[in-house]
Amino acid sequence: MSLAEEFQQITEALPEDWTDLEFDLRLADENAYIEAATLLTQCNAQPYSRSDWHWRVLVANGFGHGAAPQAVHATLGLLDANMIGAEIAVRQVRCGRTETVQMWGRPEAVRREFRHRHGL
Repeated sequence: MSLAEEFQQITEALPEDWTDLEFDLRLADENAYIEAATLLTQCNAQPYSRSDWHWRVLVANGFGHGAAPQAVHATLGLLDANMIGAEIAVRQVRCGRTETVQMWGRPEAVRREFRHRHGL
């Protein structure tokens, strides 16, 4: 199975209210490290310096600090297209979080709409 397909399966298996996903990526062949690192800059993968795994990738669904799922999927597709084999290990998933928005000075209608959309 390709990396992009595996990532797609992972995200489809998550609950609808998932907000953050963190996974590690390990290359099958370390000789492809430079080429893979160049491609992984598109999803802001963070390299590990002393670990069995090569990168940590943060994915944010809708808001937060992390790459968009579409960007990560496209980047993993580039790794597949360049025949760079790797392994994915999901480390952490967060669900049900709500973005923090400054509501001071906003009309009550905006506040109600925000609470309604986020189930608060």
